[in-house]
Amino acid sequence: MTPALATLKQHLSRREFTLLMSMTMASAALAIDMMLPAFPQMREDFGLTADSNTVALVVTAFFVGLGLGQPVWGPLSDAIGRKPVLWTGLAIYGFSALAAVISPNLTVLLVLRVLGGFGAASLRVVAQSVIRDAFVGTEMAKVLSYIMAVFILVPILAPTIGAAILATGSSWHGIFAFLSVFAALLGVWLTRLPETLPAERRMPLRWLSLGRAFRAVLSNGFVMSLTAAQAAGFGFFTSYLATSEIIVTDVLDLQPWFPVIFGASAAMLGVGMLTNPRLLDLWGLRAVLRLGVFCYVTTLGLFAAVALAFDGRPPLVAYLLVLALILVSQALTIPNLNSAAMIPMGRMAGTAAAVIGSIATLVGALVGTFVSASFDGTLRPLAATGIVAGLVCLGCWRFADRRWDRAAGVEDVAAPDESAVAAADTSLA
Repeated sequence: MTPALATLKQHLSRREFTLLMSMTMASAALAIDMMLPAFPQMREDFGLTADSNTVALVVTAFFVGLGLGQPVWGPLSDAIGRKPVLWTGLAIYGFSALAAVISPNLTVLLVLRVLGGFGAASLRVVAQSVIRDAFVGTEMAKVLSYIMAVFILVPILAPTIGAAILATGSSWHGIFAFLSVFAALLGVWLTRLPETLPAERRMPLRWLSLGRAFRAVLSNGFVMSLTAAQAAGFGFFTSYLATSEIIVTDVLDLQPWFPVIFGASAAMLGVGMLTNPRLLDLWGLRAVLRLGVFCYVTTLGLFAAVALAFDGRPPLVAYLLVLALILVSQALTIPNLNSAAMIPMGRMAGTAAAVIGSIATLVGALVGTFVSASFDGTLRPLAATGIVAGLVCLGCWRFADRRWDRAAGVEDVAAPDESAVAAADTSLA
């Protein structure tokens, strides 16, 4: 038993710890998915046309903050402890939501969304760091599986919660008020979480070491190819999130059903996430990735074919069926690409994960912004993004797969001098 786990057991049961970490990690998903049903009202309030997808910047701006925050909060939490970073990020998250309630225009709202994403990055980083402080190996994988099982419920329920708030007669401001209350309640609950990183295990904050970590990632072809594949997949996923409401509203003409349709799609992503650990136990990471990439590229191609066959406006059944296959395939691909990218990183694992996650999130935000701005009333822009994402993912994966054996053999990997970069071994996952 690790010292951190012994400390946790004095304050929390395993069930409460699982629920608390699930809600902490889910704060970002809640802030994104609850906003989607409010897009029509926000277009009206901001003077946008009914078919404008400019309002989707509310989603991508949050992702920008999420990407910028990860490489900041991770090393900081290793230097000063988990709880100070957690409280700071939660305060930023809650403040940005509260300030958004009185946001006078879209520009100010987007700035606040970047700020909110930056704060939410702290919650994600600290939650995963606390888990890694307390658990190792198989036990850690089990805990993460349980946490993800609860986490999956958030994107399924969040649009329904947002729609319910709007149904009470409240405006989109009410959703941000809800998020600020959520942050306050989460903060009260988090008072039960003890500090899991004692002072003797903390590492000094050295920017030179962070620079070495960046170079270690950027100069490793195996790691960067898998990072690029992950970024491509996340770019498509962000584009899907940014356009999901306008597709249901304009393409499918089913606006009242958006929370149900989005929730059903999120449930399919959850099916893939719950299936992934079982397949990993049976076949191993490399085999599952080969299957996942093949299925992902195939389903993205099928999505483009369906969009083309129906001139960009397919029937609901065809859209949902192909989208479900894509999301299941994505759950078997994107998380595993991240795990594989960490193979040769050794003691650089923590900071490398921050760098990889930041790159993937920021690229996804940029792609999502471009695709949402390119919406033309059909699925064609999203389908074209899927083709590009699939080809990039396939090409980068094939490049990495040919180098897998060398990357997996620690003695053959040209890793940085561990003694020189030990201070960069943070606990960010």
